[in-house]
Amino acid sequence: MQDLDAGVFSRASRGDMEAITQLIRRYGPEVRKRLVINPRWQSYLDVEDVMQVTYLEAFLRIGQLGTITPEGFYSWLLRIAENNLRDAIREMDRDKRPDPRMRLQASPAGSDSVIGLYEALSFTTTTASRYLSVQETHQLLEAAITKLPEVYQKVVRCCDLAGQSAQEAATALGRSVGAVKMLRLRAHDRLRELLGGNTDALAGLTRY
Repeated sequence: MQDLDAGVFSRASRGDMEAITQLIRRYGPEVRKRLVINPRWQSYLDVEDVMQVTYLEAFLRIGQLGTITPEGFYSWLLRIAENNLRDAIREMDRDKRPDPRMRLQASPAGSDSVIGLYEALSFTTTTASRYLSVQETHQLLEAAITKLPEVYQKVVRCCDLAGQSAQEAATALGRSVGAVKMLRLRAHDRLRELLGGNTDALAGLTRY
């Protein structure tokens, strides 16, 4: 599978952006060919939506791979793409179900949006009230949001802070509904990592 200079893989493993771009250009089209979207969802999501998020995640998470090999990078990129596609379809499928508790809903706009986002990240209001006031939680979340890639920031601000639906956010951002759902899920993943996954981490966070 290898047709790139070995130095490209070595530089990519050290986070070199140009080298990572070369790997994506080489293996991205092969991954793209492996993705098949059921016709049921093709009006909400296309393969290009999935690949755009996949490439962004590859840049963000390349450090997970350690030593990079051709087969390893291809398998890793394919797994990211398949996970993105699966998650997007799962969220769209939940919107078709009658139980609203199973949906990834837009957060309410206004002061409740901060707590809504906090809960969407799997932290509880009890956790928030134990360690942080609403204002402090807002400041903490805002500091984390500004560390996200721009497209993730936009989706979080539309869906979680402004209270827009996925359709409204899709229109505002020029994206498909499926892309918005996928971007929001990955943005939430990143926020969890930035904020820490437990109350002990929250207790020790610096106040901004």
